[in-house]
Amino acid sequence: MSESAVTAPTAFRERLFVPWWGWPLPLGAAVLLAAEIHMGFPGVRSWLPYALLVPLAVLLLVRMGSTKVEVSGGELRVGEAHVPVELLGEVEVFDSKSKRKAMGPDLDPMAYVVHRGWVGPVVKVELRDPQDPTPYWLFSARSAERLAAVLRER
Repeated sequence: MSESAVTAPTAFRERLFVPWWGWPLPLGAAVLLAAEIHMGFPGVRSWLPYALLVPLAVLLLVRMGSTKVEVSGGELRVGEAHVPVELLGEVEVFDSKSKRKAMGPDLDPMAYVVHRGWVGPVVKVELRDPQDPTPYWLFSARSAERLAAVLRER
């Protein structure tokens, strides 16, 4: 990585964290499963399921919310993938109602998709890399319009 890429300013950054209302159900399920394993037995069986399953549920929720969308250093990064912005084409934004068609019947099976159900809008970015079989990226972004504006100006 070049020194200019490291010191380049970040034009856009967003983390697709799980909102507060996404936490109670998995944590409650972990506690109920631990209670089923416990079933009133004394000893290690009384505390070990709680000590394992509740932190495991928290870890899962944190991991699900660790996806980042970022434009910096001349690259668009979504999750683990990245592409130089000069290889990007048309940018399109779908709101929470119109994304159903983009994610369903209009979805190309070769597209790179990072969808988080708790995030409303999605952004579709065309790729113009002749060596990449991926036609476009389709990914969730809370500030989709702002991201689209950043990508269009580059």
